[in-house]
Amino acid sequence: MTFVRSGVFIAAFCLPFAARAQTSNDVPPQLRNVRVQQNPNTQVPLNAKFVDENGASLSIGQLLRGKPVILSLVYYKCPRLCSMTLTGLLKTLRTLDFNIGKEFDVVTVSFDPREKPQLAAAKKAAYIEGYGRAGAADGWHFLTGEQRQILRLTDAVGFGFEYDITQEQFAHASAIMILTPDGRVSRYFFGIEFSPRDLRLGLVEAADRKIGSAADQILLYCFEYDPHTGKYSMAIMNIIRLFGVLTVIVILAFIVYNVRRDSSRKRARMREALMS
Repeated sequence: MTFVRSGVFIAAFCLPFAARAQTSNDVPPQLRNVRVQQNPNTQVPLNAKFVDENGASLSIGQLLRGKPVILSLVYYKCPRLCSMTLTGLLKTLRTLDFNIGKEFDVVTVSFDPREKPQLAAAKKAAYIEGYGRAGAADGWHFLTGEQRQILRLTDAVGFGFEYDITQEQFAHASAIMILTPDGRVSRYFFGIEFSPRDLRLGLVEAADRKIGSAADQILLYCFEYDPHTGKYSMAIMNIIRLFGVLTVIVILAFIVYNVRRDSSRKRARMREALMS
C-alpha cells in the first residue's frame, strides 16, 4: 500500500506562489509533481552511482554497512527549506543517545545535478561540526550525482520535485526516510522538525530491534507508525492488552503472596503447638 503526502505546504518555503495554491484547485504546473508518495518496503537502487564529498565514485549499496540509514534529499544551494530540514534533523540527532556511524548512518543526496563535491564537502563540514561527536564523519555522507542516477533514487522513494525556471529554484517537499540495513524503505517523516521519539523508534524498527533498549521495545509495543501522519501514535488495543496482562500478573502475585503467607502462618502455629 502506498500513501501520498502533498508537498504544496512545504514547497511554500521555496516558491512564493505555493501558498496561494493551497486554497485553490488550480495547482500550478510547477507543483503538480511536488509530493512524497510513500513506497514502504521498496528496495532503493543499490547500484545507483553517486560522488561523495571527497570526489569518490560509489554506489548506494557501498554505503550500507549493516545499519539503518536516514536518507535526506535536498539541494545544497536551496535558499531556505533544505537548510531548515537539515538543521531540524541535526537538532533531533543531537538529542539521541544513538550515534551516527555506530548505531546508524545518514546519507544526504543532492537532487540538483549541477552541484559538485566541493559544495557537498562544505555542507558536510558544517553539519559534522554542528553534530560534534567522534566518528560521525565516517557515517554521514553528502552526495552529488548525475540526473539519471538521482531520478532512480528519488523515484524509488517517491520523492517528487520540479525546477521552476522563472524562480530559479526547486519546488519540493520536506521529508526524510529511514532505510533498513539492506536498503529497503522503512519509514517516512515529514516537515522540518522531527520528533526524537519517532526518529528513535523508526531506527529501532528499521534495525529489526537490534539496537535500542528494553524501554524501546515496550514503546514499540505501545506505539505504532501511522503512514498518513508520518508519526507514531498510541496503539490503544496493545496498551489495553498490556494492562490486561499486567493486571493478571498482579492478581497472580497477590494470590501467591497470600498462599505463602497463610502457609507460613500455619507452619508457625504448628511449631508453637509442638513446643508447648
